[in-house]
Amino acid sequence: MKKPVTINDIAKELNITAATVSRALSDHREISAATKEIVRQAAIRLDYNPNKVASSLRSGKTNIIGVLIPTAEHIFFGSVIHGISNAASMNGYEVLIYQSNESEQFEKKGINAFLSARVDGILASIAKDTKDFSHFSYVKEKNVPIAFFDRFNDSLGISSVCIDDYRGAFLAVESLVKEGYKSIAYISGPLHIKTFSERVRGYKDALEHYGIDFDPAFIYPGDISIEAGKNAIKEFFKLNRKPDAVCAVEDFTALGALKELKEMGVNVPEDFGVIGFCNDLFSEHISPSLSTVDQQTVAMGEEAFELIHKLINNGQVNQRVHRKVLEPVLVIRESSKRR
Repeated sequence: MKKPVTINDIAKELNITAATVSRALSDHREISAATKEIVRQAAIRLDYNPNKVASSLRSGKTNIIGVLIPTAEHIFFGSVIHGISNAASMNGYEVLIYQSNESEQFEKKGINAFLSARVDGILASIAKDTKDFSHFSYVKEKNVPIAFFDRFNDSLGISSVCIDDYRGAFLAVESLVKEGYKSIAYISGPLHIKTFSERVRGYKDALEHYGIDFDPAFIYPGDISIEAGKNAIKEFFKLNRKPDAVCAVEDFTALGALKELKEMGVNVPEDFGVIGFCNDLFSEHISPSLSTVDQQTVAMGEEAFELIHKLINNGQVNQRVHRKVLEPVLVIRESSKRR
């Protein structure tokens, strides 16, 4: 293998000191613009790649942020990462991604991996299986900037970026009511995560607002999966009083509901309405196309980076908790459009 080019090689090529090369490459104010340009051109010509590990040890910064996602299966998280990566790149940062696979154990491993890599900050979305949040508190204690996106826990005193989950669910139920559905059920996610408990609250309040009695049997405790959507429909259709529409906590769960309704021969949307939450890429391409709530994923990613960047630059100690809430956007398609 070709030996890596060093600062000393550039210094020898230009007959100047290694210290001058180092200062020129780091844009030091004491080095003239002409010298900086000569050094930069030599670095390009010799194919010099800076040793980022050594540089980070000197500066105390790696210019890397860690992003912890629950799963890579959902396009939602890929879209958020797209927003994070774009904003990070524009600000000279690189992104290190770790997938927790919706597991508390893997989530803790991810946090440890980020701390070992000495990332400048961490963006995290909580796994659905996580009940112990001490690893997030530990990051705060280590004074490493951390913020949540999408899924968060507001009892930890950690800043976050999310959609208005309450309003999103309210809008979803409201749209079903306006289409003439009268018995609306809900398939939830794990309620110990604030994101999902807020959606249930929005569902209940929308029913109350439109004078529809809440039936506890109309809430199915799901786990964010196609299988949960299928199982929920099976359970709802065992009831004496059956629902005529369902709100799902996210689009994969809604997809499961649609699949089960199709297998049962139930006409959607004529006899049964379905609406999801997320606006995942597949939603408009299935038949019937899925009504949903758009979570502004790219904007969420960009806002998440801006938040962690601010914490990195200003220092996290004693900073007040920031909560950036994005507006949900209702997207009506075939699965709930009766009229």
